[in-house]
Amino acid sequence: MIPLPDQGLDALFKRLHLANARRVWRDLVQRAERETWTYRDFLTLLVAEEIAHRQQTRLTRLTRRAHFPFLKTIDDFQFTYQSTVRLNVLGSALSPDFVTDGRSVIFGGKPGRGKTHLAVAIAYRAIQNGFDAFFTTAATLIDDLSAAFRTGELAQALPTYTHPAVLVVDEVGYLTYGTDAANMLFHVVNERHRRRRAMIFTTNKSLKAWGRVLHDEDLAQAIIDRVLERGRLFRLDGPSIRTLHVNLDDAMNQGSDEDNEVARISGIQRPEFPEPTAVPQRLVGILSLRQADHRVSSSTSDHCTHGRCAGSGRISHK
Repeated sequence: MIPLPDQGLDALFKRLHLANARRVWRDLVQRAERETWTYRDFLTLLVAEEIAHRQQTRLTRLTRRAHFPFLKTIDDFQFTYQSTVRLNVLGSALSPDFVTDGRSVIFGGKPGRGKTHLAVAIAYRAIQNGFDAFFTTAATLIDDLSAAFRTGELAQALPTYTHPAVLVVDEVGYLTYGTDAANMLFHVVNERHRRRRAMIFTTNKSLKAWGRVLHDEDLAQAIIDRVLERGRLFRLDGPSIRTLHVNLDDAMNQGSDEDNEVARISGIQRPEFPEPTAVPQRLVGILSLRQADHRVSSSTSDHCTHGRCAGSGRISHK
């Protein structure tokens, strides 16, 4: 058999869409000849390299399409600051069954507790397990669907939020929504619940307050009911991770600014420099003379009556 030239082999790899194999086969051939590989060893490594490259390319592409605000993994999360959430508790959310069973999670708690971090980490694990995901804020979802509804294009806009295997809806309750907020969110949740597609929510509000936030108590209850039918609620506690260096919680629990204020940057309620200021020695004499003049002036003014002053050389009327 006449061996193919390099250009011919490149063409075959290109036709089969084996981009990575086309790029690495020359180096693998040299290594195989140097280490006396068998044909089986060479073919196995060439195929394995192609598969690994495709997996990495897919992971990168799906991660980019997910629109994460940042990329965090479960290994990055500091569970030491949490007393209610542990890694073993989240184990089921990190498995492929979380997606295939259409489960859901709601992370609640004050700002800075790591709710969004965990939501991104679970969605990213789903991508690693072979599924796609999409991240959005509640405000963006509601505004997008509301605008589409007004232009009669709601059906075209919904698949962005109903199609991905995992949907992350961040910051429910952080901003003020329009009066149709519950209606728009219900469209998404109901469709995903019906198709058994996984959902992850983060919120700083209690579930009881969702009705007020979304402007419809009944629809809010229907949304929560569908999310938690195959889902769990996790309440994160502990300090704010963002501000551990300043102990923000203790600072927020102290008295008012007026009670704790020592010096003000502006205003007239407190002196700007409450501590004593040293006076240069050369000014002591000048200040003493001015104080003496002030005492004389004050003493003289005390003897003035009916607009006449005794110290002026004029006789005052009695």
